[in-house]
Amino acid sequence: MHRFKELKVWQKGRELVKEIYQATHKFPKEELFGITSQMRRSAISIPTNIAEGCGRNTGNDLNRFLDIANGSSFELETLVILCFDLEFLSQKEFEYFDSRLNEIQRMIYGFKQSIQTNS
Repeated sequence: MHRFKELKVWQKGRELVKEIYQATHKFPKEELFGITSQMRRSAISIPTNIAEGCGRNTGNDLNRFLDIANGSSFELETLVILCFDLEFLSQKEFEYFDSRLNEIQRMIYGFKQSIQTNS
Protein backbone atom coordinates (compact mmCIF):
# COMPACT_ATOMS: atom_id res chain seq x y z
CA MET A 1 0.00 0.00 0.00
CA HIS A 2 1.12 3.54 -0.71
CA ARG A 3 0.74 6.50 1.59
CA PHE A 4 -1.39 8.61 -0.70
CA LYS A 5 -1.15 11.79 1.39
CA GLU A 6 2.60 11.84 0.74
CA LEU A 7 2.20 11.61 -3.03
CA LYS A 8 2.80 14.90 -4.86
CA VAL A 9 0.28 13.91 -7.52
CA TRP A 10 -2.43 13.44 -4.87
CA GLN A 11 -1.50 16.78 -3.27
CA LYS A 12 -1.69 18.56 -6.61
CA GLY A 13 -5.02 16.88 -7.37
CA ARG A 14 -6.36 18.05 -4.02
CA GLU A 15 -5.25 21.63 -4.74
CA LEU A 16 -6.89 21.43 -8.16
CA VAL A 17 -10.24 20.51 -6.60
CA LYS A 18 -10.19 23.70 -4.53
CA GLU A 19 -9.21 25.80 -7.54
CA ILE A 20 -11.95 24.29 -9.71
CA TYR A 21 -14.54 24.96 -7.01
CA GLN A 22 -13.38 28.57 -6.79
CA ALA A 23 -13.42 29.03 -10.57
CA THR A 24 -16.83 27.44 -11.05
CA HIS A 25 -18.36 29.50 -8.25
CA LYS A 26 -18.62 32.41 -10.70
CA PHE A 27 -20.18 30.36 -13.52
CA PRO A 28 -23.77 31.13 -14.54
CA LYS A 29 -26.25 29.79 -11.99
CA GLU A 30 -28.13 27.88 -14.68
CA GLU A 31 -24.97 25.77 -15.11
CA LEU A 32 -24.98 24.58 -11.49
CA PHE A 33 -26.39 21.17 -12.42
CA GLY A 34 -24.63 21.10 -15.79
CA ILE A 35 -21.06 21.97 -16.52
CA THR A 36 -20.32 23.25 -12.98
CA SER A 37 -21.34 19.96 -11.41
CA GLN A 38 -19.53 17.92 -14.06
CA MET A 39 -16.29 19.87 -13.62
CA ARG A 40 -16.40 19.51 -9.86
CA ARG A 41 -17.07 15.77 -10.03
CA SER A 42 -14.27 15.11 -12.51
CA ALA A 43 -11.86 17.21 -10.44
CA ILE A 44 -12.80 15.34 -7.25
CA SER A 45 -12.37 12.03 -9.05
CA ILE A 46 -8.65 12.64 -9.61
CA PRO A 47 -7.35 12.62 -6.00
CA THR A 48 -10.07 10.28 -4.70
CA ASN A 49 -9.22 7.57 -7.23
CA ILE A 50 -5.51 7.97 -6.51
CA ALA A 51 -6.27 7.53 -2.80
CA GLU A 52 -8.56 4.56 -3.37
CA GLY A 53 -6.00 2.86 -5.58
CA CYS A 54 -3.33 3.33 -2.93
CA GLY A 55 -5.58 1.56 -0.45
CA ARG A 56 -5.84 -1.55 -2.61
CA ASN A 57 -3.71 -4.62 -2.07
CA THR A 58 -2.40 -5.17 -5.58
CA GLY A 59 -0.49 -3.20 -8.17
CA ASN A 60 -3.13 -4.12 -10.74
CA ASP A 61 -5.82 -2.47 -8.62
CA LEU A 62 -3.68 0.62 -8.12
CA ASN A 63 -3.03 0.82 -11.87
CA ARG A 64 -6.76 0.55 -12.58
CA PHE A 65 -7.58 3.42 -10.22
CA LEU A 66 -4.74 5.52 -11.63
CA ASP A 67 -6.25 4.95 -15.07
CA ILE A 68 -9.61 6.19 -13.76
CA ALA A 69 -7.94 9.26 -12.21
CA ASN A 70 -6.16 9.94 -15.49
CA GLY A 71 -9.40 9.55 -17.44
CA SER A 72 -11.03 12.08 -15.11
CA SER A 73 -8.16 14.49 -15.73
CA PHE A 74 -8.80 14.27 -19.49
CA GLU A 75 -12.52 14.73 -18.90
CA LEU A 76 -11.76 17.84 -16.85
CA GLU A 77 -9.35 19.08 -19.52
CA THR A 78 -12.15 18.85 -22.10
CA LEU A 79 -14.53 20.70 -19.78
CA VAL A 80 -11.93 23.45 -19.26
CA ILE A 81 -11.65 23.84 -23.04
CA LEU A 82 -15.44 24.00 -23.37
CA CYS A 83 -15.67 26.58 -20.59
CA PHE A 84 -13.10 28.69 -22.37
CA ASP A 85 -15.11 28.36 -25.60
CA LEU A 86 -18.25 29.41 -23.71
CA GLU A 87 -16.33 32.32 -22.16
CA PHE A 88 -16.83 31.05 -18.61
CA LEU A 89 -13.03 31.03 -18.21
CA SER A 90 -10.59 33.73 -19.26
CA GLN A 91 -7.54 33.00 -21.41
CA LYS A 92 -5.36 33.21 -18.29
CA GLU A 93 -7.58 30.79 -16.34
CA PHE A 94 -7.71 28.41 -19.30
CA GLU A 95 -3.92 28.38 -19.63
CA TYR A 96 -3.49 27.87 -15.89
CA PHE A 97 -5.86 24.90 -15.69
CA ASP A 98 -4.52 23.40 -18.91
CA SER A 99 -0.99 23.54 -17.51
CA ARG A 100 -2.04 22.09 -14.13
CA LEU A 101 -3.90 19.22 -15.77
CA ASN A 102 -1.01 18.41 -18.10
CA GLU A 103 1.30 18.31 -15.09
CA ILE A 104 -1.02 15.96 -13.19
CA GLN A 105 -1.36 13.71 -16.25
CA ARG A 106 2.43 13.47 -16.53
CA MET A 107 2.70 12.72 -12.82
CA ILE A 108 0.10 9.95 -12.99
CA TYR A 109 1.95 8.44 -15.96
CA GLY A 110 5.25 8.65 -14.06
CA PHE A 111 3.71 7.06 -10.97
CA LYS A 112 2.34 4.21 -13.07
CA GLN A 113 5.77 3.71 -14.64
CA SER A 114 7.44 3.57 -11.23
CA ILE A 115 4.95 0.98 -9.99
CA GLN A 116 5.55 -1.21 -13.03
CA THR A 117 9.32 -0.86 -12.65
CA ASN A 118 9.19 -1.81 -8.97
CA SER A 119 6.87 -4.79 -9.51
